[in-house]
Amino acid sequence: MTAYLLLFASAFLAATILPFSSEVVLFSLLRDGGDPVALVVVATLGNTLGSVVNWALGLYLLHFQDRRWFYFSRDQIDKAQRWYQRFGFWSLLFAWLPIGGDALTLIAGIMKLRLWLFLLLVGTGKGLRYISVVFISDWAML
Repeated sequence: MTAYLLLFASAFLAATILPFSSEVVLFSLLRDGGDPVALVVVATLGNTLGSVVNWALGLYLLHFQDRRWFYFSRDQIDKAQRWYQRFGFWSLLFAWLPIGGDALTLIAGIMKLRLWLFLLLVGTGKGLRYISVVFISDWAML
């Protein structure tokens, strides 16, 4: 049970702005004989829920854009929104990417994408990533 909580927490943190890698934890638990299906479900759930944090931040981010301490310039926000509109919500299937993936989930919140669609796309992409880790792990243990 502790191993599953550790995996959930690492997957959750990895989906937020914090630098973290849940694949290492998953790989380790697989090598220790953990159930691949249960581990993929736990990792996907944790990572997807962590992305919801970014989505929620995006929803409320623009409320602070006129503050002096606000990190993003209006031009940066406009550029991100144009990019997202160009590639659309399907780009969320790539939210698992280590570079840019977190930004996609944040932009989805800024663009006020419906939560159910967000969960479907982000969960699918992240689930497929963890499934690929299972297959790579099986291959590496041969």
